[in-house]
Amino acid sequence: MKKIHAINGSPRRNRNTATLLDKVLEGARSTATDVTAERIDLYSLKYTGCLSCFACKRKDGPSYGKCAVKDDLYEVLQKLAEADAVVFGSPIYYRTITGQLHAFYERFFFPYMQYKVGYPNLVQRKIPTACIYTMNVMEDEMLRDGYRKNMELFELFLENYFQKPLILHAFNTYQFDDYDKYVCEVFSKEEKAAYREKHFPEDCRKAFAMGVQLIKNA
Repeated sequence: MKKIHAINGSPRRNRNTATLLDKVLEGARSTATDVTAERIDLYSLKYTGCLSCFACKRKDGPSYGKCAVKDDLYEVLQKLAEADAVVFGSPIYYRTITGQLHAFYERFFFPYMQYKVGYPNLVQRKIPTACIYTMNVMEDEMLRDGYRKNMELFELFLENYFQKPLILHAFNTYQFDDYDKYVCEVFSKEEKAAYREKHFPEDCRKAFAMGVQLIKNA
């Protein structure tokens, strides 16, 4: 049996990021009957970023190489230690991932890092990973304004600890059900709707294919 988990770094559970993550899991389940797929919504959990307790670094400590903080993230980290593939999703706020996903990454990455020469890590299983980013800008703006540089910081750790992540960007996302209810002069609801109708189905198709590929790589 293969296990894949989708980490939803969006505060919304049924919008762009969550929808694409669900498509990844749908694609993964389509590959075999013995695939278990679960989406984990970070905003439904109570946790913090790394507390610098260093229990994960203590010599001969019971939590060496593992996060010792017993909050809602503790069980999630245990699940990921046994996963065969993981996909991370986030909307882009202020040109980077959400604070919740950033805090999650602190807790996820740091225990694996050893304070030894060359900073070797404790990862035993190089599982396949993927990242999905949804954003309100177009691709040229993403590249011009440095969004990718911020994303690449986290992708670098994923590659170092696991495998180089598959990447999916969803651009010019539709933010509101009814744009007339909000002060939003810089966006055209007609243009947004037309873009979504044309491009979001293709984003969903790519996400589905990503799920298939993750299980194949597992």
